[in-house]
Amino acid sequence: MSTTRRAAVLGSPIAHSLSPVLHRAAYRELGLSDWTYGRHEVDEAALPAFMERLDATWAGLSLTMPLKRAVIPLLDEITPTAASVEAVNTVVLTGDGRRLGDNTDIPGMLAALRERGVQQVERASVLGAGATASSALAALARICTGEVTAYVRSDARAAEMRGWGERLGVPVRTAPWEDAAAAFEAQLTVATTPAGTTDALAAAVPARPGTLFDVLYEPWPTPLAAAWAGRGGAVVGGLDLLVHQAVLQVEQMTGRTPAPLAAMRSAGEAALLAR
Repeated sequence: MSTTRRAAVLGSPIAHSLSPVLHRAAYRELGLSDWTYGRHEVDEAALPAFMERLDATWAGLSLTMPLKRAVIPLLDEITPTAASVEAVNTVVLTGDGRRLGDNTDIPGMLAALRERGVQQVERASVLGAGATASSALAALARICTGEVTAYVRSDARAAEMRGWGERLGVPVRTAPWEDAAAAFEAQLTVATTPAGTTDALAAAVPARPGTLFDVLYEPWPTPLAAAWAGRGGAVVGGLDLLVHQAVLQVEQMTGRTPAPLAAMRSAGEAALLAR
């Protein structure tokens, strides 16, 4: 008799997470009819108690903000990738009761870029300096052969980004947000800011842009992404990132590989259209 296996995404707020849509699509495609994937509103204060209640039916967790750092003390081990940015978005629960943490955002970014033909760049720029920006730097450390310029709003954020660059082994130069239009001179621009932040920059997209990786997926396209595509530039979107990192989560939690990328992407696109 089959035993139900459980997985879920945790965070706060969590109601609009697409993770259940993506993971359930994978389970259907893989024939895992006895697997379930839910969502739970969990903040940092509630996380330890939630983790304590997990039993042997649980296979894994996806974590979003604000839990990616808060979960680390509750785990038995984290991968070097997760340790490099002090952020865990994936927890795999093993048969012997261990809790293993990983970060699939970084390899997910690289996979999304490879899908668009971006294997290596000489120069890159990052818009923003939050948690996603540090993951972007970790990805760029693997494919950027030269300098990364980060456009930020404060001296404190600039210092943080330079510190992440030193830690991750990528040379980072910082510049004020007022000069952000200069970011588009690089081969690759990664926009990591909240919705609306880059809208005013859409008018500054050059005639022959390189590649834009805009990590937002709703609303989509952003004005910047639309202007970029209109100029003939390559655009990688937040749904690309979400799907690729979810593919890696499904593979780790289920042990089944490869996860069905196309089915997961189609399910995500349909869910966004229905909103």
